Amino acid sequence: MKVSASTSVLVNDGTLLAPSTISTVAHQSVYGATANEVRDLICFSHLRWNFVYQRPQHLLTRAAKNYRVWFIEEPIWSDTLHMSVSQQADRLTVLVPHLPHGTKPDEAIRLQRQLLDEFIKRESINSFVAWYYTPMALLFSDHLQPSMTVYDCMDELSAFWGAPPQLLEREKQLMQRASLIFTGGYSLYEAKQNRHPQVFAFPSSIDFSHFVTARRPQPDPTDQRALSSPRIGFSGVIDERFDYKLMNELAQRRPEWQFILLGPIVKINRDLLPHGPNVHYLGMKSYKDLPMYLANWNVAILPFALNESTRFISPTKTPEYLAAGLPVVSTPIRDVVRTYGGKDFVQIADSAQAFEAAIEQALTTSHLKTWSAIDAFLNENSWDHTWSEMNRLIMAQQSVMVEQ
Repeated sequence: MKVSASTSVLVNDGTLLAPSTISTVAHQSVYGATANEVRDLICFSHLRWNFVYQRPQHLLTRAAKNYRVWFIEEPIWSDTLHMSVSQQADRLTVLVPHLPHGTKPDEAIRLQRQLLDEFIKRESINSFVAWYYTPMALLFSDHLQPSMTVYDCMDELSAFWGAPPQLLEREKQLMQRASLIFTGGYSLYEAKQNRHPQVFAFPSSIDFSHFVTARRPQPDPTDQRALSSPRIGFSGVIDERFDYKLMNELAQRRPEWQFILLGPIVKINRDLLPHGPNVHYLGMKSYKDLPMYLANWNVAILPFALNESTRFISPTKTPEYLAAGLPVVSTPIRDVVRTYGGKDFVQIADSAQAFEAAIEQALTTSHLKTWSAIDAFLNENSWDHTWSEMNRLIMAQQSVMVEQ
């Protein structure tokens, strides 16, 4: 179920919210304040703000136009107990709990709770939206009384390697507390829709104006400038979702193709990854530099393994590749097939041989005739639009809670 600004919003209990109703509510606050008064949003995240620029960053930078946003990361070890504070943008602050080395798990929870309470008191935060990316944050935040709780479920974290055994139980508790649940894709929506009355699908969106610059000539970054063509590129986290067997076979089958891999390598044995003269790991790049890399590729790929960790993913890179003007080849990830495969925006391949053939076709066939349809689709799925719809639902729900 996709929320749209131009249509009514149907929630799971059958309630229909007309767009005019939501728009009116969007200018009201649950605290009886006007839209121009400062409100707060406290986000609990398992991801670092300065890691890969993805869903949390896209949404919360936009949320800062409506709220003071406080992004609380997982703790790090330090010599002293304190909360570091880093201003990332106007009305957007990142906080990191620093815990003394050797702190035991139960004590770590108590100390995080202490630091959280001190921060809220120091900033005189009385009414706020609690926004969760990780249910595990309930361990130290379950005593809070936010005006509203939102669970933005961007991934099925329990399917990832190293997931805490109690994560599913914590998620159950979070869903009981949440007024609204947003999901990072349609598959996740289907998995959660019967567990809560207010679940809405918001798949990966696109910062179109940023990536469309890759369709124009861009300087070739230094670290890929010496590489010959054709260039086949991937940008994203290289972890348990990455199909290293597929990549290894592709690299061996086509030694004349240069495979460029951007992004950090985490939670995976580097010895398992393909290594050869035509495989190039260039590391993590800043978000602002990505269009330069993509502008100098020939084909973009999504070589995801088909396993539990990819069952519910909706890759952010898909619309980014398309906005950059690149032909895209992907393994049959369910949400990619559903959203892009049927429109023939992305070629789907289920084996190394099929992947090779799809890349070959992309290298030799012009796709320019399809860009108008692709662009129309992408412009309807911008991060600006996604945040606007999310905030409308928040305001509508706040109004309902006030009336109750």
